Amino acid sequence: MIFMSRVLLLLLGNQVATTSAFTPPSFFATRCLSSASSCSPTQREMAGGEGGEAEWAKALQDASGQAPGAFEAEMKMKGLLGSKGGKANPKLSANAKLLKWLEEEGEVYLKDESTWGEAPHPMAISTETVDEMTNESSGRGLLARRNINDGEELLIIPMTLCLTKKSARDALGGDALPETINEYLAIACQLIHERFVMGNKSSYKAYIDILPEVDEVNPTFTWNDDDLKFLDGSPVIAATKSLQMKLRREYDALLGGDGALCDKFPDRFPRELFTFENWVWAFTMLFSRAIRLRNLKIGESLAMVPYADLINHSPFSGAYIDARETGDWLFKTGEEEVILYADRGYRKMEQIYISYGPKSNAELLLLYGFALERNPFNSVDVTVSIIPRTAEMVEANNSDEEADPLAEEKMEFIRNAGRDNTVDFPCYADRYPVEMLEYLRLMQMTPEDTRGKPLYAFDYTRTISAANEAAVLKSVVEAVRMQLGRYPNTEEDDANIIKDKGLFRLLSYNQRMAVRHRRNEKRLLKRTIAALEKQIRKKGLDAPDLQRAGGSTLGEVLPGDRVGKQKTALEDRLEKMGLPVDLK
Repeated sequence: MIFMSRVLLLLLGNQVATTSAFTPPSFFATRCLSSASSCSPTQREMAGGEGGEAEWAKALQDASGQAPGAFEAEMKMKGLLGSKGGKANPKLSANAKLLKWLEEEGEVYLKDESTWGEAPHPMAISTETVDEMTNESSGRGLLARRNINDGEELLIIPMTLCLTKKSARDALGGDALPETINEYLAIACQLIHERFVMGNKSSYKAYIDILPEVDEVNPTFTWNDDDLKFLDGSPVIAATKSLQMKLRREYDALLGGDGALCDKFPDRFPRELFTFENWVWAFTMLFSRAIRLRNLKIGESLAMVPYADLINHSPFSGAYIDARETGDWLFKTGEEEVILYADRGYRKMEQIYISYGPKSNAELLLLYGFALERNPFNSVDVTVSIIPRTAEMVEANNSDEEADPLAEEKMEFIRNAGRDNTVDFPCYADRYPVEMLEYLRLMQMTPEDTRGKPLYAFDYTRTISAANEAAVLKSVVEAVRMQLGRYPNTEEDDANIIKDKGLFRLLSYNQRMAVRHRRNEKRLLKRTIAALEKQIRKKGLDAPDLQRAGGSTLGEVLPGDRVGKQKTALEDRLEKMGLPVDLK
């Protein structure tokens, strides 16, 4: 009887504790079903405790949850619901309406109490979250309502509640938004339609109402010139200016220009509502919240996913939101849903994170409006430029330098590889791209290095010669130093600004972000120089009798090069994200 009662308790605990259709056996399978004294040491260790009545009681307590509303009361005590001075926070009612909409329209179970076949939902919305490193507000977020296990199912959202290109074409017509339209452009139009045209009549109103304003997100493409001035010297400036211009051109081409949608379909696209200001708001939402779902029946698709897009980013998270077909392992319904599993265990009250991808601080600041103090993916674009020292150029400049006999062959090699004579590469805190070394090894080749062979016969992933490698590494050092020289002040100046907390708080949010960002860029570049110089010494490439190879890549941008310059490394990464803007 004792054995059977414990089996019954095991089954009941398993039913209450899990949210998925069937549970991995590891959690309960190792529990000893006989008395504690008969458990082996190995069994007691696997049970995560003594293996006796205390362990059973703890497991049952964790599974049973808490009284409805208790967690929200605890959040309110800790100031995580944003109420100040006794005044009601309008975000709370917006949160409640969103949850009600998800439950009514999508049958999404989000309650904090269990019901038949459903465990309490493991997360709750916090209206106020704070970056632990900078103490800056990071807006809404999702917190663990209880202890969460690694691999536990966190949320399921039906695709029918998401904003996609399909939903945009359904709402605004396939004649206006053809099948070939870019996803970003289509969803941007639907966002404007739902918020500004439909308003209270929108079926997405509960979701639209929790979306922030532009000044709550603050991506750099929405900054004014005074705030952008604080980023002088940073490569993010070029991408920001380019994105601003391209968004204007995309708006004019699709909506606001002569013969565009506002002229063709004025009833569906009223010009007074489909304004450029609202266009910028829509793209602020898209860049900072849209999720690329990769496991759909049609392949992959961009989507605005209600509730899921409240989860904040951590570069250390391994969790990614994706999609799957509904149903169990045997029978599929043909419908699809968005799913998220925990990538690690979370303690009660801990903020849940996902990864937005391996993004640098420049990307985060440009598109999401924040930068991270600790970001393993942070990088700074460094420009390297080759002077094509052809015979014609030497003669035209009346230079005393000798022409590079390999200049024409090098330029032909670059053109065939789709490169130009000015290229940007991202430098990271602990590494720099192999592609940059390959590029520079080619550019620093001399006739002595080639030994009569054509340039295409060499493997540029490997060292060519000691002299060539010395020239390559010293060129990178010079290029990084030139990037450091573009900033109007030093890393030490920025550190002093941040250290003076009274003065620092007088700056606007954007300006504080800019100071932190440019300081982190300078620190990264200085570490890169130190690492390169150490590598040069370690390899003996600083020997005085080592002659520099004949090429010249000094990291300088020559007069006129900037006009026809290729995409920066940051712009190239953005293009690969599928953005609707050509950031050349």
